Amino acid sequence: MSSSHFRPVFSLVVALAIAAVGRSAEPDAGKLEFFEKKIRPLLVGHCNACHSADTKPAGGLRVDDRNGLLTGGNAGAAVVPGKPADSLLLKRVAKEAKRRMPTEGEHLSDEQIADLTTWIKDGAVWPAVKLPASFGKQKEKYEELRKDHWAWQPLQEPKAPAVKDAAWAKDDVDRFLLAKLEAQKLAPVADADKVTLIRRVTFDLTGLPPTPADVDAFVKDDSKDAFAKVVDRLLASPQFGERWGRHWLDVARYGESTGPSRNIPYPHAWKYRDYVIDSVNADVPYDRFIREQVAGDLLPSTNDEEANRQKIATGFLALGVKDVNQRFKVRFVMDNVDEQIDAVTRSVLGLTVSCARCHDHKFDPVPQADVNGLVAATDKVHFDPPERDVVHGPVGELAEVEVRVEVANHPGQDVAVERGRAPPAGRCTRPQRPAGLFASRRRAGVRRRGGTGPPSAAARRSPPSG
Repeated sequence: MSSSHFRPVFSLVVALAIAAVGRSAEPDAGKLEFFEKKIRPLLVGHCNACHSADTKPAGGLRVDDRNGLLTGGNAGAAVVPGKPADSLLLKRVAKEAKRRMPTEGEHLSDEQIADLTTWIKDGAVWPAVKLPASFGKQKEKYEELRKDHWAWQPLQEPKAPAVKDAAWAKDDVDRFLLAKLEAQKLAPVADADKVTLIRRVTFDLTGLPPTPADVDAFVKDDSKDAFAKVVDRLLASPQFGERWGRHWLDVARYGESTGPSRNIPYPHAWKYRDYVIDSVNADVPYDRFIREQVAGDLLPSTNDEEANRQKIATGFLALGVKDVNQRFKVRFVMDNVDEQIDAVTRSVLGLTVSCARCHDHKFDPVPQADVNGLVAATDKVHFDPPERDVVHGPVGELAEVEVRVEVANHPGQDVAVERGRAPPAGRCTRPQRPAGLFASRRRAGVRRRGGTGPPSAAARRSPPSG
């Protein structure tokens, strides 16, 4: 991978929602009065007990919020503004309904059903959300805080300190180390012999010891580029990706099961593991590496192999701890979204934004609005397994093939669409934002460019390893 400096950016998707509120026309005063006198009491008295934020919404439906009615629950939209005949809410409260709602307590009277019908026919008006006068000023506050926060400062090339033993240092890294040694009145140790040197670099790059044949060949090679040849050989070995891909897998919380309460295995997690290893060995650019994992399923591809590889990359989002015992569906989904955002921001932004799930961050310049924006870009990630007939195996394969043939014959018009996670994924690797955990670790570790030149004095002269 490229060893450039990467500093990603936050996505402020929540601004779209604010703009939408601003565009909404103020509802008619008479219709609002009708809602407050007729509809709200009806919903509170007959529906809220089972379909509100105060309980686990039955069927996934909430009626205490207009968006909840429009989005609907498991059966679909409960209200279609202007179309009473298409609104499931009316069908479920009607006298002829097979399982009439509400299932407990008094059913709606003819007059109440007529009021609901009128309300939906008139557009299902709902009082607009009143934003406080201070709304938006927090953004200005956080922009000021970011100017002083160390994580948002632009990277600078530090000036190497002057040292007394200038001949010892081969590069600026050596000069920084030597300056610290001289400040403590310490002297560097003698140069490591060739056997120690090849052991160090082989362990560093592959995590394995060198073979006796490798050691013997390096000891006998007196050419100036002998060490560079060893490094290039190790960088080209499959073990390099296994060793250094492990660093990303740790950051990506790689595991092959769901974790805590019920430890259900992820049977195909190894595909994501191999994707990471192959990407490291192929020296995939960092920005592409991140983009594929955050939104690979939304990115364009030139062939099926590339499309499949990019979909496997999104295993980064699908893995992680999942509370599969959580019976509250909305809570389960939002906990997963929170876990995904935490994984992305920790690894790519180097920030712990999960504190801002419920309120503005108390220490870092991260407002809750930013996290809500990321939620809007992430909450459409689904973990549903493909439908299967337990007895006969996968179902619907023939129909799927027929659909694909039909689509191939009538491909339609190409439309450029920026959806969900794709725009934030691209912004995550811009150089204007904080470097993430993985990028920082890689900068502190071995870089590929180190294979083209001689080892630094620090590498040659530090104490031999075991």
